Amino acid sequence: MTSQLPSTTLTGRLLLATPSLTDPNFDRTVVLVLNHDEDGALGVVVNRPLDVDVDAVLPGWQPFATAPGKLFQGGPVALDSALGLVAVPGDRPDPLGVRRVFGSVGLGSVGLVDLDTPPEAVVAELSGLRIFAGYAGWSASQLESEISEGAWFVLPAEARDPFSDTPQTLWSQVLRRQGGDLALVASFPADVTLN
Repeated sequence: MTSQLPSTTLTGRLLLATPSLTDPNFDRTVVLVLNHDEDGALGVVVNRPLDVDVDAVLPGWQPFATAPGKLFQGGPVALDSALGLVAVPGDRPDPLGVRRVFGSVGLGSVGLVDLDTPPEAVVAELSGLRIFAGYAGWSASQLESEISEGAWFVLPAEARDPFSDTPQTLWSQVLRRQGGDLALVASFPADVTLN
């Protein structure tokens, strides 16, 4: 059930922590890979909303944040920084303050918002917005090593995944839609001693 090592970039793919990954920073996480190349990888954990409204860290952005309107913990790196992930529908040019990262997450494309841009100048052209504190990062070959050790399932992303209205159940949802053995992993108990 472990994933094959990638032969190409993982940008735009999901990394789902396998039950064997014991690092508490990534327990049952779903990571959207935003960049992957020979220098390493960068992504955000898309299923860890915090109990903090977006307005608490970015005044003015709360009305535009996709439900549940919370700040998300994007990973263990640079928790004092904010990263805005957006969905730009269709093949429109990049809105002001948006840089597309990849177009493989549905055709709606995904970009990173310049959070210093006034929200009203950007949001009319968006179909989703999430704000993340921090990110997940891997040095050159580190992610590939973790995949070969069985720490991550590498799976295709769907456009709605980074903006799911039920992020706490996203890990199970993504596994179930794969079918077969991976669908069975979705019901794997968090604590096997309780099984």
